[in-house]
Amino acid sequence: MISVTLAGAAVLVPVAGCSSDEPASGKAPQAATVSPSEEPTETAAEGHPFTGQPYEELKPVLAVKIENTSAGKPQLGLKSADIVYVEQVEAGLTRLMAIFSSKIPAKVGPVRSARISDLHLVPQYGKPAFAYSGAQTKMLPYIAKAPLYDVGDTRNPGAYFRQPGRYAPYNLFANTKKLLSGAPKATKAKDVGFTFGDAPAEGGVDKKSYTVRWPAARFTFAWSEAKKQWLIWQDGKKDMAAEGGQLGAPTIVVQYTKTERSEFHDFHQSYTPLVHTTGKGKAVVLRDGKAFTANWERESEETGTTFTTESGEPMNFAPGQVWIALASRKPVTP
Repeated sequence: MISVTLAGAAVLVPVAGCSSDEPASGKAPQAATVSPSEEPTETAAEGHPFTGQPYEELKPVLAVKIENTSAGKPQLGLKSADIVYVEQVEAGLTRLMAIFSSKIPAKVGPVRSARISDLHLVPQYGKPAFAYSGAQTKMLPYIAKAPLYDVGDTRNPGAYFRQPGRYAPYNLFANTKKLLSGAPKATKAKDVGFTFGDAPAEGGVDKKSYTVRWPAARFTFAWSEAKKQWLIWQDGKKDMAAEGGQLGAPTIVVQYTKTERSEFHDFHQSYTPLVHTTGKGKAVVLRDGKAFTANWERESEETGTTFTTESGEPMNFAPGQVWIALASRKPVTP
């Protein structure tokens, strides 16, 4: 067991998470003190801190909660995200939080509600713009105190619209230019712990596919040599983008975490999970058709998450989009 300080309270976090091979077919955080005027120190020669790819200038960070059940698909804008988190929510389902900065799509959605785990993830990005559609009433004061600019549908309603051809609540989309106009001082992209470059010379195991399970959801990542990406399936179906084509990324991180019951629940009395993303743990990093066993560490909510090889060297990601699946070894519905 590892003692970790989370949101001002010491908790015990075991090194834990959930995965298997398969063919493709509660506690609220405290606000961090962040100066929005702080400028990142990265230069263009180093590659973008979120993707490792070339860039002309660092831009503000926009975090968006996005639906990923079948009723909300296909999603719009995910192809442009720098980082996509898969988080467990009520009833063992999952939801996405997409991080945009290097490339901002014109529109994104369906936009869905915030969860307490989001507020533990966003402080590492400084004070980003945070787009969501509502939250449990008890959680609203914590959102107000969190290190973020609230550009949700109640605070910035002019940025949202109902997409024709879809039904509520899966038809709420957002104009990203209007979202960011509501957060003119949002922190620009900065180091969040990632390193990019060549894969480790040793330690990788060839994998055609890798499956991660939650109590009521399943993601399979299957390597495409032609596309140099791990193509994504959810619950046995291809995860397609509204822009066309199947979703996929050159790097997939399965970050094994502890998931427990938070103090929040919905009107069905289904409790919201709290996913612990500070401390230390194990991970599997998928890149170049191989799976690498890795370690992750995040000292505090204001610092980024570093990934290292078993020998302690930086676990480089392949340049491009990164998906981070926050999973548990033994899937549990709190």
